[in-house]
Parts: sequence; C-alpha cells; structure tokens
Amino acid sequence: MKIHKEGNKILICTFLTLVIINITSVYFYKSVCTMFVLPAFFLFLFLFMLYFFRNPKRKFFLHEKAIMAPADGKLVTIEEVDEPEVLKGKCIQVSIFMNVYNVHVNRYPISGTILLNKHHSGRFMGAYLPKSSTENERTTVQIEYDTGKSIVLRQVAGAIARRIVCYATQNKKVKQCEELGFIKFGSRVDLYLPLDTRIDVKIGQTIRGGQTVIGWIN
Repeated sequence: MKIHKEGNKILICTFLTLVIINITSVYFYKSVCTMFVLPAFFLFLFLFMLYFFRNPKRKFFLHEKAIMAPADGKLVTIEEVDEPEVLKGKCIQVSIFMNVYNVHVNRYPISGTILLNKHHSGRFMGAYLPKSSTENERTTVQIEYDTGKSIVLRQVAGAIARRIVCYATQNKKVKQCEELGFIKFGSRVDLYLPLDTRIDVKIGQTIRGGQTVIGWIN
C-alpha cells in the first residue's frame, strides 16, 4: 500500500495544521478534552485522509478487446443515451459512483490515443444523481482505440469533491489501466460506449478499477 501523489501536499498541510491547533489548545486551555479527546479526533481524521489517498498495488487484467473499469465504486447506470458533445449520437452510458471510502484513482479503460481532453465548470450536486453527468464540474476525455472508433470517459465531481485531476493530453498514446487521474473526496465516472458493446456488468455491482471487465468491444 502506498499513498497517491495527489495526497502528499494535502496530507502535509493537514498534519501541520492539526498539530498547531492541538498545541495551541493545550497551551491556552489544559483539560481532558484538549489533552486526550482532541488529539484522538485529530489522529482519526488524519488516518482517514491517509486511507482516502491510498493507492493499493493491484494486478490488472489487460486485453485489447476488454473495456476495464476506470474506477472503484458501485455501478449505478447502464442505459442507452444520446451523447451530443463528442460522439454526437446514441451510445451506452455506464456510470460508477465512488463514495469517500473507495479508492479514487481513475484509470484508462482501454489503450488508444487521446483525441479530446476538456474541462467543464459546473455545479456540485450529489454525484449519484443522473443529471450530475451534464451539470456538475467534470472533465471529458475521448479515447480512440481504432481508426474512427472511440469511447468517452467523464470524471464528474460530487457534492464533496471539489477538484478533478486529469493527466490526459491531446494526441497522447495511453495504455489500458494506466492512471488517468484522481478525483478528491467522492465522485462519479461515466463511460459512453458504442451500441454494439457487450456489457458484462449489472446495476448495483461493486466495481474495481483495472480488475472488473465492464464489457467487450465488438
């Protein structure tokens, strides 16, 4: 187990802030609360943040025809939709909701070339809501896996998440299960897949990034 690089700055600042608050509290007001209860709470808070930014070592499943889960979480949507921004037509939307207890590393579901990486400003509604896909703060990434064929992935911020980190750059060649980015504190990832994709998951299923096969490219 290791800590993801996106957590380093936050963890250091949080640790220093909590230490300063605790020392100041004890200096000005010595009590059972400041001597024991407050330090215990701060320790719990810091350990939780360590847990949130964890980046566990995993053995990934790699296959050129497989569409791998881009994130850990619960599968909340499988439906046919119109995707007007990039694909401009009907496709299959598969959405994964991540709560604060899930690993928040996002990964490329397939190998290919980045055709588009676009950030959208927006709201911070609960990421479990369907309209969060189009109204929340989000990043859209289009990955071409074959000539003229591509999928779209969206990192969607939630009510608590306030920062989306995306490493994708246009024309960059990426490999399946490599790190695409990180979403801090609760979020959602949407996949938009061709209509002829064979889906191998079901709503309510627990998903593991880089290990669960979402479907297969025909």
